[in-house]
Amino acid sequence: MEKFQAVLQFLMNKKATIGYSFMALMTIGGERIFSMVSFQCPCNHDQNFAYGLTFLLGPAAVLLLFGLFFSSRLWRLYTGCCLNPIKLCPRGNCFGCFRVVLSIFTGACVAPIMWLCVALLNGTFYECAVSGLDDNLVVDLFCKNKTLKCREELARVPCDRSKLSSDERMELLLMFRAQSQILGWLIIIIAATVGLLGACYKNCRSKVSYLQLTFWKRYMEKERERFDTFAGEYATKLAERNLRSFFENKDPEAFPFPNHRAWEEISALYTFSRSEQYYSTLQRYVERTDRDFSPEKKTIIDLEGGMEMS
Repeated sequence: MEKFQAVLQFLMNKKATIGYSFMALMTIGGERIFSMVSFQCPCNHDQNFAYGLTFLLGPAAVLLLFGLFFSSRLWRLYTGCCLNPIKLCPRGNCFGCFRVVLSIFTGACVAPIMWLCVALLNGTFYECAVSGLDDNLVVDLFCKNKTLKCREELARVPCDRSKLSSDERMELLLMFRAQSQILGWLIIIIAATVGLLGACYKNCRSKVSYLQLTFWKRYMEKERERFDTFAGEYATKLAERNLRSFFENKDPEAFPFPNHRAWEEISALYTFSRSEQYYSTLQRYVERTDRDFSPEKKTIIDLEGGMEMS
């Protein structure tokens, strides 16, 4: 049992690394499926560039949108801001809001960057896109010291329909693939460098020590885990109380519940402050001496199924 707990603790400590590794494997698998099953380069000047670029950038854009859509921090920041714009910059901290938005966007960019790197290292989409360019500089680069037929057949090089000799076609394919892989490695190097510099800057500007920062992250993880569990149990008790009142035809029992203002306060994004020894908005709220314990107002359901305060 102790060995199992040690393995489980190791996996929990490395869950970010495991998650990124799984994402990388899924990206590689998805790229291979796209390349072998659905991708068929049209091999003509009019469609090659648009078709290849769509397969290269389209999935990256979709992954970026999915990353933003499934970001709980984004919805925590955005929810209700149309009715109360000050929620975006609480306490007038616009720079802190910008840092949070940048952090959310950076996290959502991980999967699209992985896709671009894998797709460029493979080179299939890039070959199709570049072969369809009509720009003289591009054509001169690939067909330098070659016959006029090279210019005419460049768009057909990714396919087997080219009238060029096998040696010329293979030489062009190798040039396409080399450029694609160079771009892929450049993106990897730039992303790694930016990530390292960002982490160094963030830790250098940290208001707490490394060990306290580690404790802060661990606390936030545990608080989220326990919140989900506790909220589920509490919601079950509330549902049972309401159903019991309905089926037994009697008044519902008194049930303590946070009011609307309390939910708003603990839902705000928290920024650590040296003047406050708190690790989350929840802790800051529960340790306040002027907490408002007034009960929740009656709620109603609007036409769209959302909750509104009456």
